[in-house]
Amino acid sequence: MDLNDIKAVYFIGIGGIGMSAIARYFLHKGIVVAGYDKTPSDLTKKLCVEGAKVHYEDNIELIPKDCKDKNSCLIVYTPAVPKDHKELIFFQAGGFEIQKRAQVLGTLTRSLKGLCVAGTHGKTTTSSMAAHILHQSHVDCNAFLGGITKNYGTNYILSHSSPYVVIEADEFDRSFHWLSPYASVITATDADHLDIYNTEEAYLESFQKYTTLIQPNGFLILHENLKMKASPQKGVTTYTYSREKGDFHAEKVKIGNGEISFDLVSPLGDIQGIQLGVPVAINIENGIAAMALAQISGVTSEEIKAAMASFQGVDRRFDFRIRSDKMVYLSDYAHHPAEIRQSIISIKQLYEGKHIKAIFQPHLYTRTRDFYKDFADSLSLLDDIVIVDIYPAREKPIPGITSALIYDNLRPGVQKQLCTKDEICDIVRQGGFDVLVTLGAGDIEDYADKITEILRPKA
Repeated sequence: MDLNDIKAVYFIGIGGIGMSAIARYFLHKGIVVAGYDKTPSDLTKKLCVEGAKVHYEDNIELIPKDCKDKNSCLIVYTPAVPKDHKELIFFQAGGFEIQKRAQVLGTLTRSLKGLCVAGTHGKTTTSSMAAHILHQSHVDCNAFLGGITKNYGTNYILSHSSPYVVIEADEFDRSFHWLSPYASVITATDADHLDIYNTEEAYLESFQKYTTLIQPNGFLILHENLKMKASPQKGVTTYTYSREKGDFHAEKVKIGNGEISFDLVSPLGDIQGIQLGVPVAINIENGIAAMALAQISGVTSEEIKAAMASFQGVDRRFDFRIRSDKMVYLSDYAHHPAEIRQSIISIKQLYEGKHIKAIFQPHLYTRTRDFYKDFADSLSLLDDIVIVDIYPAREKPIPGITSALIYDNLRPGVQKQLCTKDEICDIVRQGGFDVLVTLGAGDIEDYADKITEILRPKA
């Protein structure tokens, strides 16, 4: 089905961060948008305000009439939806055009110049930075992001004239294989989603295949420390980047007084005196990758500097809820061992000599099973750790797989505690820290407002 022929789009899992961005795209085009999600959320409420029709019961009768014509309604679903979902079965039996979210994004990358960011971690911040830089410049862009940007309060940016679209390229379920990028960054290839890939080798092969999908006149920007082999088509220009070396890298890095500045060394033109709007060390590398995409797209040095300084970050990515001389509280989405390690290193650099406490909620039983020792190693960089029960997301419990696996493998001497979600607020009230960070991709974020309320009087 050609996107121009669509009169209605129905989303199964409309409340997902990636799904909702596409829903907003079709809403902006004046197309009927409706969908199902398991539970109400801030995202689904905002979609309803914007004109979408959303319900929360797997019930065929609740599907709007506009979405029951197979000749004009596109069905978009998330791979996390179970195969026995009644509405999905209804559309399958009715011969509807059914696409994964990534297939829709793939179509857009073939009609626009896709600037895609792939990798185990760093995708959301890097793609959001790139989108902000382009949108604030004379180049502009469309964007489909994996987080809510603080600059715009949304995960979607619309342009009526720009030929560029910034996309977070998700490796889960090999979704990024639907894309045809004009230019792509790969931030990291630390093994993940082994419930899908089974082995690290298969995971790395998936990224290798992704590099073959970049258009022949396009660009590939690889982090210096990737384990994978890249196999771009003939005609693709390949660059490398990292904080300290590569075609794109930083020099004259200054960290202090809550600020970070550096110079960008680039084959497309050096830029001096860059200030990070969100001054955490990991954003030096994220920023280098984002600026590389921006330079490839024709953004000027002055525009890049202004946008880097004005970038406010993404919800749940180094999200400072409280920041004062007395108290700091931040929420971070980090849920992979390598990601958590980088997050903790950045926090320790910013708050050297301070007592830092982390509350971590593991995400998925399979990820905990596969990486519990790595989680323990990363978390052991801190001296004070609380580990919450596993957030199951789409999974059913696995016998013997609990948060205690991580707890038991923390290094000797670490102050540690296991807790349920109901105990989080009481632990926060007990204090005993200068800096608190909540880590995880599950519903620990639902406690962020309450934690902020508890700590605000102490700040």
